[in-house]
Amino acid sequence: MNSLKRRQFLQVAGSALATISLHSCQTDPRPRPTPNRLRGAQPFTRKLALLVGINTYPPNSNITPLNGCLTDVELQRNLLIYRFGFNPQDILTLTNAQATRQAILDSFETHLINQAKPGDIVVFHYSGHGSQVADPDADYADGVNSTLVPFDSPRPAAPNPGIVRDIMGHTLFLLMAALNTENVTVVLDCCYSGGAKRGNLIIRAVRGGAQFQASSEEQAYQQQWLSRLNWTSTVFKQRRRQGVAKGVVITSTNRHQLAADYPFDGFSAGAFTYLMSQYLWQHGGDEPIGSILPAIAQRTTQISFTLQTPEYEVKPGSNTNKQPIYFLDELTPAAEAAITQVNGTQVELWLGGVNAQSLAAFNQDAIFAAINPQGQFQGTIQLESRQGLVGYGKLLDTSSSLPLQPGTPCVEQVRGIPQNLSLRIGLSPSLGKDITQAKAVLTSLNRIQTLPLQETEVDYILGRLTEKASQNLRLNPSPPLNSLGLFSPGLNPMPNSFGEAGEAVVDGVNRLETKFKSLLAVRLLKMLLNADTAELNITARLSRIDANNQFIAQVFPKRSRTGLNSTTPSRQSINSTRFTQLPLATPVQLNIVNNESRPVYVSVLVIDATGEITLLFPHQWAVIEDAAQVKAGETLLIPNPSRDTFHLQTQKPLGVTEVLIIASVTPVRNALKALQTIAKRRNLDSEPVVLPAPIEVIEQLLSDLTPSRDYSVSVTSGISPVDTSQFAAMSITFEVISTLN
Repeated sequence: MNSLKRRQFLQVAGSALATISLHSCQTDPRPRPTPNRLRGAQPFTRKLALLVGINTYPPNSNITPLNGCLTDVELQRNLLIYRFGFNPQDILTLTNAQATRQAILDSFETHLINQAKPGDIVVFHYSGHGSQVADPDADYADGVNSTLVPFDSPRPAAPNPGIVRDIMGHTLFLLMAALNTENVTVVLDCCYSGGAKRGNLIIRAVRGGAQFQASSEEQAYQQQWLSRLNWTSTVFKQRRRQGVAKGVVITSTNRHQLAADYPFDGFSAGAFTYLMSQYLWQHGGDEPIGSILPAIAQRTTQISFTLQTPEYEVKPGSNTNKQPIYFLDELTPAAEAAITQVNGTQVELWLGGVNAQSLAAFNQDAIFAAINPQGQFQGTIQLESRQGLVGYGKLLDTSSSLPLQPGTPCVEQVRGIPQNLSLRIGLSPSLGKDITQAKAVLTSLNRIQTLPLQETEVDYILGRLTEKASQNLRLNPSPPLNSLGLFSPGLNPMPNSFGEAGEAVVDGVNRLETKFKSLLAVRLLKMLLNADTAELNITARLSRIDANNQFIAQVFPKRSRTGLNSTTPSRQSINSTRFTQLPLATPVQLNIVNNESRPVYVSVLVIDATGEITLLFPHQWAVIEDAAQVKAGETLLIPNPSRDTFHLQTQKPLGVTEVLIIASVTPVRNALKALQTIAKRRNLDSEPVVLPAPIEVIEQLLSDLTPSRDYSVSVTSGISPVDTSQFAAMSITFEVISTLN
């Protein structure tokens, strides 16, 4: 796959833009490495940030409100303070009505340009709408320059063109050039192609294009800066076409894509900003920008459902791509949370490092270990509730007579998975008058929850295939118009979920009932994923065996000995921003190495594009007691050519396929017994099995992962605690295609 594109956005955005992404809770946890200190700066380096987020524009502005931009500001601010050691007084935020055009420009000048000295750290973040205006001096043939849309830049009523008060990419380039430091990071979570609402998402773009003109004050402001920099127009054009002015510019999409304003579990945020922030809570110190951003891009592509691909560009001739993010090593250990307030035994946590797919497991009874800068255990905290990304808990014990302080990092130990977890289904307006009936029949099903769109997170959307939606289909054969089926939150249709044209809602829901159960099991499985936080020293590698064992992907827990000592991030094929594409009938082999000094018990499951779950390992049903065990130092091959009679190769359905590898230090006896029963019914001896009722098997697996140690805590009824320090759940994802282009 292609590496992250470093030029496309910034040449439209003006090149920066000329036209404008525990331990055990015991007191003797495994030692953590001492965090690295500043690499790109001296100890006296000042760290300055300007963070802009705009959710609401004036009522008469003809601009769609957003939901997640203020959360983006909070995500970035807390990350900079609690993870990268910024002084809160050096972070300036502008939100909603504060973020006028003049206020943004003035703040950039006074807070960043006037204060930054050589070697200082500067961060500028913008979350809000993006657009485009005409530019006769544009770097692309379409003649437009991408822009940021401040609070006071309304749009004429459609379809009229007009003059807008946007901040052009050219302007941002000039402001960056004026900074007296090279350690500059610009993050832009907005998009530059048209969009409004799409499925359960809001798109961060407003009307723009060659029919819109930048204001005269914008042009005059650029001329002022050309004079102050002593640049001619020709020099300006040459410099922006060479590359970014300073440091690195990170964008949440390329020039033609949509940036998603995404409703997560209990809050909304930019898909890119949240995933970037979450990744940097747990990674970043030893990884260069050139490795971090492709890894974040892959996560954004997977969750945004708008096929947005973050991009970055560094200053030409610099080694910025080899520098750590923000030009800093982290000052605190990698963590999932940080303490923000302490009142006696009551503790408030910022949960910025919690994985998006497992948020529902951090409402009640999740357990964190507070640690000091050296990674040593300081205390145990049990969550009692969560609002958005703010957790409220109680301190259970502490290893010190000193009280825990705000800023103390916390790492997860136990997740509290709700036993009644439901599959969340949104109802599409395409159902028309059948929405009421659809809600009634879905609600009658066990563990199905119907939710309104644009308000909260949903797993899938039930709707009919309209002519407009069919224009973006990649399914072959295409379902008939007016057929009932499931869509992703971004309105991408799910393969094999559509029926006949005009199918009645009751009939369609009954047809999909088995699929709903499988998709609920998938949701449960995804809540176990903990490769960023697990410590078991397990490595999994997927390779093609028709092309000299060509590498597809390798994963290992970040906090294992392998992860701590590795200079290569655990992710998909190196420098890929999208999933590896594999043609149909590609033979593959999975290689799993147990680097622990004790045996582990391994399960491998495959989730295809339709949500069907297949168990790859264990598959020796006659020897069930030890079927899943991998001894210390042993390598497991799936398939093993010297033993297995089956082969693995990619097959239909086309689309994204995910391989889940779960390794536990305790036997998974309950799950294995359930699986053996299925195998016997099918007269299977030693081969993979498609799970006909996966939810029951997955729930047995959860019971196997219940903590065996006494945590001396009470568990709320209806919560299944899973001890994440005792297992590692990792994922390898690829896309099955018909043929390579």
